[in-house]
Amino acid sequence: MTPATAPAVDLDALLEDVRTLVECESPSADLAAVARSADVVASVGERWLGVAPERIVLEGRTHLRWRLGDGPSRVLLLGHHDTVWPIGTLARRPFAVEDGVLRGPGCFDMLAGLAMAFQAAAGTEGVTVLVTGDEELGSPSSRALVEEEGARAEAVLVLEASADGGALKTGRKGVSLYDVDVSGRAAHAGLEPERGTNAAVELAHVVLALTGLGDATAGTTVTPTRASAGTTTNTVPAAATIAVDVRARTAAEQERVDAAVRALAPVLPEAGLTVRGGPNRPPLEETASAELFERAAAVAARLGLPAPTSASVGGASDGNFTAGVGTPTLDGLGAVGGGAHAEDEHVLVAELPGRTALLRALVADLLAEPLAPLVAPTNPAGRAGGGRP
Repeated sequence: MTPATAPAVDLDALLEDVRTLVECESPSADLAAVARSADVVASVGERWLGVAPERIVLEGRTHLRWRLGDGPSRVLLLGHHDTVWPIGTLARRPFAVEDGVLRGPGCFDMLAGLAMAFQAAAGTEGVTVLVTGDEELGSPSSRALVEEEGARAEAVLVLEASADGGALKTGRKGVSLYDVDVSGRAAHAGLEPERGTNAAVELAHVVLALTGLGDATAGTTVTPTRASAGTTTNTVPAAATIAVDVRARTAAEQERVDAAVRALAPVLPEAGLTVRGGPNRPPLEETASAELFERAAAVAARLGLPAPTSASVGGASDGNFTAGVGTPTLDGLGAVGGGAHAEDEHVLVAELPGRTALLRALVADLLAEPLAPLVAPTNPAGRAGGGRP
């Protein structure tokens, strides 16, 4: 329950806004659905913020931006309105609130966070609200927009859902995505296999080399995922490929693995390797969020709210991009609940008022007293790779 000292939050309006957003399905890959969702998000946001957003359409995907006030933008509230759920999910999993639990596709990741952002930003100046439409795909069209707005701001607050137990996300691993292509030489598997160069065997060497690049003590994972080789059961494979997912807590680890992947060399004579892809998102290192987290804790104490907890997580968000350009970034300020991308996706209603009050008061605190800027990384992650984080 929200203490009397916290700014008033209209819970009924918040729940109705979440219903409105959830009931407009917005799978990322469906451009028409994302455009319809943008219309709905724009309407909800305009009602709270008093102005219509700029509509920014990039590669057919609709993003929305509100710049509040006439002066420079100092605080960026960042979120996305696309979801992972295909059209038709709502029919079998309709919006519902029962026994204090809100359910519906996309409610936790992250439509409730958008509704919170609009209430928190209402009546402010010096705030930008940016809502993108392709985050679940890895932000292929919106990355430059997110980085541009992040670089303009003194602080970025990301309305992605919380970590377990409501923890704020003070660290996110960077993501690198690769495809390693193996070339060999075909031959008849029964008559003369020795005349071939088996790309599947070379692929096995590649997989073992890749798995050796992880570092559990540093939190670095290198995971071979989708693989294929060969064409028929009686032919020595002439080609093979493996997809690779890399997660790293620090830019130094991301760069170490990138160099090692690019240095892979074939083991079999006459085999060849080609590496495609690279870093997709830089890490959100805990140094980028430390001061913001301290400010959030101080604000919570003033409001009489429970002290926030923190967590570092493996999944990435657009907050990785804003931290990567050197702007203090705090993530996971959205709803408390669970089940992101899963059938049991849900939001705890009782947590919404206090969470929204904290966000609103933190925005006011940052507008009253800015943060010191971070030092931008010297080798931010490149744009290669693409794909979902």
